[in-house]
Amino acid sequence: MISAMGKYAILILAAASLAILAACTSRSEEPEPDAPVMLQTATPLPTRSARPEIAPELRTTPEASSPGASGEIPYGGVFTRNWSDPPTLDPHLVTDTTSAGIVVEIFSGLVSLDENLEISPELAESWSISGGGTVYEFTLRKDLKFSNGDPVTTEDFRWSLERAAHPDTESPVAEIYLGDIIGIDEIIDGRGNVTSADGIEVIDERTIRLRIDGPKAYFLAKMTYPTAYVLNRANVNAGGDTWTDEAVGTGPFVLEEYRIGQRMVLARNENYWGRKAYLDNVVMNLAGGVSMSMYENDEIDITGVGLADLNRVQDPTEDLNADLIRVPPQFSISYVGFNVDEPPFDDPKFRQALNYAVDKETIAEHVYSGLVLPAYGIIPPGFPGFSEEIKGLRFDLEKAKQLLQESRYADPESRPRITVTIPGTGGLPGRDVQVVKDMWSENLGVEIEIQQVEWATYLQDLNRSRLQAWGGLGWEADYPDPQDFIDILFHSESAGNHGAYSNPDVDRLVEQARTEQDIIRRVQLYNEAEQIILDDSAWLPMWFDTEGLALLKSWVKDYAFTPIIIPKLKNIYIQK
Repeated sequence: MISAMGKYAILILAAASLAILAACTSRSEEPEPDAPVMLQTATPLPTRSARPEIAPELRTTPEASSPGASGEIPYGGVFTRNWSDPPTLDPHLVTDTTSAGIVVEIFSGLVSLDENLEISPELAESWSISGGGTVYEFTLRKDLKFSNGDPVTTEDFRWSLERAAHPDTESPVAEIYLGDIIGIDEIIDGRGNVTSADGIEVIDERTIRLRIDGPKAYFLAKMTYPTAYVLNRANVNAGGDTWTDEAVGTGPFVLEEYRIGQRMVLARNENYWGRKAYLDNVVMNLAGGVSMSMYENDEIDITGVGLADLNRVQDPTEDLNADLIRVPPQFSISYVGFNVDEPPFDDPKFRQALNYAVDKETIAEHVYSGLVLPAYGIIPPGFPGFSEEIKGLRFDLEKAKQLLQESRYADPESRPRITVTIPGTGGLPGRDVQVVKDMWSENLGVEIEIQQVEWATYLQDLNRSRLQAWGGLGWEADYPDPQDFIDILFHSESAGNHGAYSNPDVDRLVEQARTEQDIIRRVQLYNEAEQIILDDSAWLPMWFDTEGLALLKSWVKDYAFTPIIIPKLKNIYIQK
């Protein structure tokens, strides 16, 4: 999912407020809406062993919080945080983390990921797999209701899945997440005005059967993505293009108020099938502001730590130190993307020259004080399929110059103009893109222009492959399987392959991995494909996420920082 990978720039430039396409995309000029600003700064931090113990009572583990004296967790209260206006609240259109972070709380599907990233029952109470791994039969829970009280049936799921695939919906990710279901591609392509999929069969009001085109180990995980969420047909049809203004969902919260650029309020869904959310409301400030000041004034309950406040909050004699918590890294990667159909990026040697010309180690040490993790692969450390055997293109100035001279674009006079597009609204570009620009210029004499466009427009242009090159972008995993990175982002026919990269060997390997039942062999296939992609320089990988710091009010209990976006707000409670 496309995610906002700008934690670096924010920490370098100022104390930031809390802000990764389909696996969620993220932009680089602002951090995730309520994620911590990560420890990528220009000021050294103490080593892990030298750091003081940080608020052990607030660790994000089950024993971190405790109910009141009665032993019961209290209902009520409001959780307040900073966020950004989402490009969409339609689950079937979600491609970014800003939207997904809200959508997963209002809507839901058959299954979901829990805080351990395990697939768990959601609206389906159970499921079975047969047909050699190609037939999935789900049984819904009894007496399910939408937030307006309407019953939820398998017919609603059938309609929703087919609606997501219909050309009129214009989902940029329906093919990615639902295309395994037999007949979905025919709906997406609009061939013969097909509106129903043969692979979706309603057995009765509580039983639905899905047939897929091969035994794919990751299919069930894909069903946790918002594209597979159920919608209320009457709500969508009655509301037209603005139906999400009064959205009817099945998640733990409902949208109570949304004023663009000002604030969004979620309220407890009293018709939620399971244990109701403890909170009365979640209030999201959309108007911006100085996050640290807002936190200290009790205007928000969570914030990242900006560079100006880093030393202060780590001082154990400071009151704020009691609120400080370490946060594990996201399963994400930031990168600069190339459209390989567009000159000069259609020349592999030119792309390789650009990769070799970027000294990530020097940037990490001198710009970010050793607190970023340079990315030489695609799959993040700690993620299924990560391999230390993968060899990326490390800084080699002589090789970079040689490859540039061997490319078709050695002559700067005839070289096409290069524009790198990033999300933004006219402020300073992210430091990561700026330092790459400077290194290309100084090391190779390759000049680029940086163009900023508004986030929603950026996503639209990216999904329609309109960009020559792009930065300020990250890819955050949607589910723990290497297919979510290697196949979705680089298969030649994937809708998530925004740079039109195509290599028959990569296609062959990921197609084989799709149905490979041996887990070890599956990973080997993805690793082989990853190495080819890196050798081809389809991207310029930049940074992997690292451990970070955040401040969380002591009265906020059971807030979980997770490396993937999942529904989690219903578990928060307030204890003052």
